[in-house]
Amino acid sequence: MATAPRPRTSTRDPEELARRLCAWLDRRLPGARAVNVAVPESNGMSSETLLFDIEHPDPPVRACALRLAADPSAYTIFPEYDMPRQYRTMRLAARTGLPVPAVLWLEEDPEPLGAPFFVMERVAGRVPPDVMPYTYEGNWLHAATDAERAELEDASVRLLARLHDGVPAKDAGFLELPGEGSPLRRHVDAQRAYYAWVVEGRPRSPLIESAFDRLARLWPDEEGEAVLNWGDARIGNVIYDGFTPAAVLDWEMAALAPREVDLGWTVYLHRFFQDLTESFGQPGLPGFLRRDHVEARYADLTGHTPRDMDFYTLYAALRHAVVMLRVAYRQVHFGEAAVPADPDTLILHHDSLRAMVQGSYWNGRD
Repeated sequence: MATAPRPRTSTRDPEELARRLCAWLDRRLPGARAVNVAVPESNGMSSETLLFDIEHPDPPVRACALRLAADPSAYTIFPEYDMPRQYRTMRLAARTGLPVPAVLWLEEDPEPLGAPFFVMERVAGRVPPDVMPYTYEGNWLHAATDAERAELEDASVRLLARLHDGVPAKDAGFLELPGEGSPLRRHVDAQRAYYAWVVEGRPRSPLIESAFDRLARLWPDEEGEAVLNWGDARIGNVIYDGFTPAAVLDWEMAALAPREVDLGWTVYLHRFFQDLTESFGQPGLPGFLRRDHVEARYADLTGHTPRDMDFYTLYAALRHAVVMLRVAYRQVHFGEAAVPADPDTLILHHDSLRAMVQGSYWNGRD
């Protein structure tokens, strides 16, 4: 993934989107024009993003970003895209003082652009890249000093602490996942349902299924309180001004869940890039976002000592594996790849996930 061309993410025509956006904007803000409409090179694998400027004598915000529900014909990563839920989550998270971009308009009618969307302010800054990963030599974060990376790491852990402590669970009730049992049980059950959707009509993954079995054996004795989870809690979803967070992005995976769901995702998603970098013979950033440092700093900030992190980092690796399997099957759908004899090899981090299932991954790692 880090070295191959990016797989197809949409079947939409950017010029047609721009034309339709202009027509919609004129209805919302008479006399306004959308100019400099562009699809960013880093457009995500799930919801799509359009960047544009508003040309108007008195625009609410001049530089904008639009988040558009995924194109159903593009073999979507998730089965559904609830844009009102994302819009509402961002407004709620902003109450904590997190640098969440101001959301301007929500459009629930799919007619204007072919799917629901919302518009938010566009924030200037830089993002740790996924391709090539920020752990590779040659990008701004790798080139930073140890002190600068420590500043960014501390600020990023503070984001989670502020989010988890800043929103009463009752205010985030709309993020409660369906089903029965505790919030963690519902979260895992939702992942099982997602996996079943991903492999419907496709080869199943013995490795992912063994990871679900391992989770059941490691289940926490005390799950702890449910808080507002960002869901995709990683530095690649933050715009930084220097080394300070300027905008927190991508809330489509938000849910009510124990704090450690976000923490496990933050820790493991860095490990994913670090392991990948080491496999290509580069040292990466071994001192950055270490599990022990993240856990200790989070405890200092919140008074909550993270528990059962072997469970939660395994859960993060499992969730990431299901997403990656869906991405791989999308490539198969568009003729960009073929299904190998062993479908587990479609999961880029299959070796580390297998080590987690076996309980050996964290030996000698932090």
